Amino acid sequence: MAYKNSPAALPMFLIYSVVNGFSLSFIVSLYLPGTVLTAFISSAALFFVMAIIGVVIKKDLSGIGRALIGALVGLILAMIVNVFLNSGLFDYIISIVMVLVFAGLIAWDNQKIRYVYEESNGQVATGWAISLALSLYLDFINVFLSFLRIFGSDD
Repeated sequence: MAYKNSPAALPMFLIYSVVNGFSLSFIVSLYLPGTVLTAFISSAALFFVMAIIGVVIKKDLSGIGRALIGALVGLILAMIVNVFLNSGLFDYIISIVMVLVFAGLIAWDNQKIRYVYEESNGQVATGWAISLALSLYLDFINVFLSFLRIFGSDD
C-alpha cells in the first residue's frame, strides 16, 4: 500500500495526535479526577495484558480481528441508535462491549506488529511503523473513553 510509505505519514500522525489530545482534554474535563485516574489505570493495565497476549500467542488472530471489526461497526450503529434513545443503560452496555472488542483488537494489532516485524526482518518502513502505532493509539484511546463512560456514569 502506497500510503504506508508516505513521507507525510509522520507529520499527519503528529497533527492527528495533537488535535485528538486537544479534543480529549475537553472530554476529560467533564469527569472527576479520580474517575479519570481509574479509567487511565484500567486502560493501561488492560492494554499491557492484551499486548503481551497478542505478542506471545501462537494462534493466528486475523479471523478474530475481522470479526471484531464487524462487531465494532455494529457498536457504532448501536451508538447512533442510542443518540435517539438516550438510554443510560444502553450506553453502559455499549461501553462494556466496546472495552471487550478493543481488548481483542489490542491483541490482534500487537500480533500484526509482530508479524510485520518478523516478515521484514526487523526493517519496518517508517510509514508502516506509523500506521501500526496509530492502530495501537486508537485502541488505547477508545478503551480509555469507554472506561471513562463506565466509571463516570455517576459524574
